[in-house]
Amino acid sequence: MNVTIGNPAAAPRPLGPYSQVARVELADGGALLYLSGQIGDGEGIAAQTHGVFATLTALLDAHGATLADIINIRTFLTDMDDLPGYAAVRRTYLTGTPPTSTTVAVPRLFRPEALIEVEVVAALPPLADRN
Repeated sequence: MNVTIGNPAAAPRPLGPYSQVARVELADGGALLYLSGQIGDGEGIAAQTHGVFATLTALLDAHGATLADIINIRTFLTDMDDLPGYAAVRRTYLTGTPPTSTTVAVPRLFRPEALIEVEVVAALPPLADRN
């Protein structure tokens, strides 16, 4: 198994001393991408959710993946009352079959202004199967 961990140059820089993507190459030529939790800037859950998905898109794009390749999404909200706003924005980005999903309420995130953090796992098919 070959694992590459790092921060794609084309994506926003991480906010701390961590890697944003771990890529696991599979024997069939496919790959799994594990993305660290991402937060967004702005006021309110909608703005922050748009920011999260913009960063996720950039990280996935750097590895030849799209939001459609997401197979698992984990969402951390500081206020579960923000769930409807988050869900409405999420639906504009994840338009196909929804990935497996976990959403939990947490008392706070590593940035005091952060209302949401999202981490995902994406699966890339073997090279021969990619369009």
